Amino acid sequence: MKIGLRIFLGYFLIVALAGLLLTRVFIAEVKPGVRQAMEDTLVDSANMLAELASDDFLAGRINDGDFARRVRTLRGRDFGAEIWGFRKRASNYRLYVTDARGIVVFDSNAVDGKGGDLGRDYSRWNDVYLTLRGRYGARSTPLDPNDDSSTVMHVAAPIRDERGRIVGVLTVAKPNRTLEPFIVRSERIVRRWGLVLLGSSLLIGLLAAWWLSRQLDGLRRYAQAVTAGERATLPRSAGEFAELGRALETMRARLEGKQYVEQYVHTLTHEMKSPLAAIRGSAELLEGGIGAATMDDADRARFAGSIRAQSERLAQMIDKLLALAAVEHRQRLEQPEPVDLAAIVAEAAEQCAPRLAAAGVRLRLQSEPGLPAVAGDAFLLRQALVNLIDNAMDFSSAHDEVELRVVRATARHVADGNAGPSGRTRVIADPLDTDGTTSVVRIEVRDSGPGVPDYALGRVFERFYSLSRPRGGSRSSGLGLCFVAEVSALHGGRAALSNRDDGPGAVASMELPLPAEK
Repeated sequence: MKIGLRIFLGYFLIVALAGLLLTRVFIAEVKPGVRQAMEDTLVDSANMLAELASDDFLAGRINDGDFARRVRTLRGRDFGAEIWGFRKRASNYRLYVTDARGIVVFDSNAVDGKGGDLGRDYSRWNDVYLTLRGRYGARSTPLDPNDDSSTVMHVAAPIRDERGRIVGVLTVAKPNRTLEPFIVRSERIVRRWGLVLLGSSLLIGLLAAWWLSRQLDGLRRYAQAVTAGERATLPRSAGEFAELGRALETMRARLEGKQYVEQYVHTLTHEMKSPLAAIRGSAELLEGGIGAATMDDADRARFAGSIRAQSERLAQMIDKLLALAAVEHRQRLEQPEPVDLAAIVAEAAEQCAPRLAAAGVRLRLQSEPGLPAVAGDAFLLRQALVNLIDNAMDFSSAHDEVELRVVRATARHVADGNAGPSGRTRVIADPLDTDGTTSVVRIEVRDSGPGVPDYALGRVFERFYSLSRPRGGSRSSGLGLCFVAEVSALHGGRAALSNRDDGPGAVASMELPLPAEK
């Protein structure tokens, strides 16, 4: 399971549990809270009404005095109230008064002073029983034992005589169901906003998990690319991830630098042994070694030429090695600029013209008109083309022709390894791993030489790997094609080498991506 999904699931679980707990607490507190508020109001009402009823009660006219008449008149009053969207038209109160023995002497439910619960003994009800004993009396009793929603809240207040003795009890009763609309609405509001809060929290958690996962995935892909030896650009990160990325970049640079130097020193030492041995041997003969006295001028010239040739080979190897090292260490083009490939091809051909003339090889240019510019480094592309031309010239005979073509094409998907129409193609870098829809500029250099042996096709882009030249020339530094491949990859393209299908010879190519058309 990915870490982003783990973070999201953990956050979701925490938020869900917290939301569920808070919702349950709020809902559990709504109903008691509303009832507590109603009880507080009933306490005030009961005590106020007890004071108003005391004169009629002490005078013995509680059931037919002014207090009783005013209470009964209340039934016909239209309240016309609008309470938070709920209409209230009539009173939901019930009032009854009991004497010191707990016998009901007034009941607001009675009609014309008769009926109701007049004369009944309420002395055992908590509201009457406790109040007669000087305590706070209240109760909540269901009208229907089988219906929990039929409960009625009763709050009592004492009626006192002139000496402060409790001589009666006035109880105010109100059904709890009259509060149900307010409770239901409050619960609905709590649930709705609870869901909004939960949804918002989950959205924030999802975005946070996505951001964290994106940061970690970028660093993971970068580390995997570095491990695989690929060119990798440090992903854009923020905060601690940016610091971690910079630390990984520094570690990569130091480790690669150390390994790079070790590998180059080892390989360069191995490659320099052969020309140095030839130089040493020729120098010893020229300095007066065995047979020096009888050496004629032709032999001396031959040995001196060998020293010069091997020295030039070493110089060329060092120059190309420095150029290759500079390219291999670059992860990206810092400031790519539009490059006119037609002009670059012409400059490369002009640079190679003296060597082509000396070898008796013709160079034929074929460039498609109207090619768009590619984004890149003009110097590196020109040097790559010079290496391709030099390589084709080395494998051509006198009077042969090397063809250089620049055309617009669609990138072809070619895997690394043996592939292609002839089954003998080697691709060194394939960032154009595509479905065949990417527009590219393809640069091809074709020669008419012997071609590349099958055993060498898989190694032609390796550093220092070189084949014998057909005209008896010495091997090259083995760095030219490797340089071409690195420059191609640096420009987001790829390099390939294959044998021609239409005759003898090889085809070396570079494919460079074109900018997307707007």
